[in-house]
Amino acid sequence: MSRSVVIRDIRNVGIMAHIDAGKTTTTERMLYYSGFVHKMGNVDEGNTVTDYMQQERERGITIVSAAITFFWNNHQINLIDTPGHVDFTAEVQRSLRVLDGAVAVFCGVAGVQPQSETVWRQADMYKVPRIAYVNKMDRIGADFEKTIQSIVDKLKAKAVPIQIPIGSSDSFAGIIDVIEKKAYYFEDETSGVNVIASDIPDEYITEVESRYSALLEALADFNDEIMLKYLNGEEVSTELIHETIRAATIHNSFIPVLCGSSFKNKGVQPLLDAVVHYLPSPLDRGETQGFTSQASHEVEHRQANENEPFSGLVFKVITDPFVGQLSFVRVYSGKVSVGERVHNSTVGKNERIGKLLRVAANKREEVTQVFAGDIIAIPAMKFARTGDTLCAVEHPILYEKIDFAEPVINQSIEVKTSSDQDKLVEALTKLSEEDPTFRFFNDAESGQTIISGVGELHLEIIVDRIKREFNVQTKVGRPQVAYRESLGGEVVQEGVFERTGANGKGQYAKVVLHVTPNERGKGNTAEIHSELTQIPKQYFEIILQSCLESLNVGPLSGYPMTDIHISVIGGDYIEDSANDIAYKIAASIATRDACRKAHPIMLEPVFSVEVVSPEDYIGDVIADLSSRRGRIEGIQQQQSTQAVEAIVPLAQMFGYVTTLRSITQGRGSYSMKFYGYDIKI
Repeated sequence: MSRSVVIRDIRNVGIMAHIDAGKTTTTERMLYYSGFVHKMGNVDEGNTVTDYMQQERERGITIVSAAITFFWNNHQINLIDTPGHVDFTAEVQRSLRVLDGAVAVFCGVAGVQPQSETVWRQADMYKVPRIAYVNKMDRIGADFEKTIQSIVDKLKAKAVPIQIPIGSSDSFAGIIDVIEKKAYYFEDETSGVNVIASDIPDEYITEVESRYSALLEALADFNDEIMLKYLNGEEVSTELIHETIRAATIHNSFIPVLCGSSFKNKGVQPLLDAVVHYLPSPLDRGETQGFTSQASHEVEHRQANENEPFSGLVFKVITDPFVGQLSFVRVYSGKVSVGERVHNSTVGKNERIGKLLRVAANKREEVTQVFAGDIIAIPAMKFARTGDTLCAVEHPILYEKIDFAEPVINQSIEVKTSSDQDKLVEALTKLSEEDPTFRFFNDAESGQTIISGVGELHLEIIVDRIKREFNVQTKVGRPQVAYRESLGGEVVQEGVFERTGANGKGQYAKVVLHVTPNERGKGNTAEIHSELTQIPKQYFEIILQSCLESLNVGPLSGYPMTDIHISVIGGDYIEDSANDIAYKIAASIATRDACRKAHPIMLEPVFSVEVVSPEDYIGDVIADLSSRRGRIEGIQQQQSTQAVEAIVPLAQMFGYVTTLRSITQGRGSYSMKFYGYDIKI
């Protein structure tokens, strides 16, 4: 089997945005215009292709990222529609980790919203090139210029429009291509399939010329030829402009901005053209870097080439009722066929590939071979988990894992009938394998099963899935905050373990630690001091591991400890009595004693909250947030409404939606995202 599409014509692209900006609707229009589906799906009607879960269709929100492959202008587009709700940020994060480019969708009325900033920062972290699409230009209050300005101000992006809207709100009629200097209208009778090119309306000619000059001026920073022609007043070819926009976008230095109304079928085909023109192919993203093994820091590289050894990253795992576990893999290099054995370098195990599936949301097509640049699914892998690296058995490589947010909210869960207990454990195990931000454990004191997630909606969906997919009826307790413990001071502490054996041969180890607070948000770290000579190097790894494991239970209330740095500065060694167990116990004793003495403190998760409300109620909103121990960060005017930004402890936000509706007579809305941990008052 040979590759059906050359690698330079592949686009691995994600759709990302704040909730309700129109990601899924945009995806549905892309599928329709590309011929992948013959009837448009709508979120409100619950018949979209990518929102295939029952909970997604009922609630009108995306919960899990859905991968789908379609073709546009002889290019293969592997598209992932990601969730917009903050509780499902992990879905966005693991998708961006393996994508080559992204379309950032913004609401033309609201502009940049809190979750827009979160996903934008995640794209920055993985250096994913982006184009911006200002959607909902047909909505009352839509303001293209203001949205672009919010992208520039809030996201610090060099956002330059390459299109402008013809009208807005009810009068939105089409778009003008600033580069081609053409107006495009989308025929309502054919659901926007027929695109009609026309001359620019007279009232827009001056604005288009101004936008064209601003575009050339911005591109002159990236291309000397454009700079010379622009300064000399010479004409710049359309091809050169497209090439320069593409190069600058791939370099993450430029954000082309487009506009439209996906729901009204206006502007989606030019957006697809922009995906093909400006976003990178796997070749443009260059080589992928990894390590030879877990222990080695020797760097390995893989080119996006089918002649290289096979390598790929498992970025998502789901439980499928028909095929069991389904592992989604981005293939970075080489090729792999059904029946071949691959190596999971994260866990050091080999597996045989029984099937390869090309995925279209919840539909699958079997293929016999996949190549570099593909996004595919492999069923029934025994060892694969999210973030694992798969590679050729003879050519091991290990890619960087994906770091996910820690759960901040707990809830007890129990079955209604004792016969379902084993089914509950099985369901929780499978769901925790799917979702790296979901965990569960048994509370030793109460005997209860506790589930942990990143938000109330997150846990609500988990409980709903247990009922529907695993047919287990459950009862849940009130949500509880997952607190953390840390230190308010520093201490030097020694830990000694000494035991005399029955045969007279004893065990002995001594470890001296310097334990200090880390800067907030850095997590726990441990190191061996450079001048440590009293302990042989063979025990260093076990000591560091024991120190970090001992921070899992804090001295105040047993919550995990965070933001602590441990430096091993001294110790003692007796050759006949030293072993791994002795040093592990000594390190654990020293760590626990140090944490008790270094002024332990309780930390609580705090969230960044944005409340949008009509001006009449803004005083009551601020007063209510202040009563919840909220710290008001700012107030911004948004047309007829105002947006209040505040930092509020999670413990004070349970049930907030009911209070907000009461205060604002149902006209207020809010969004929140994890901000960090702060000292609990």
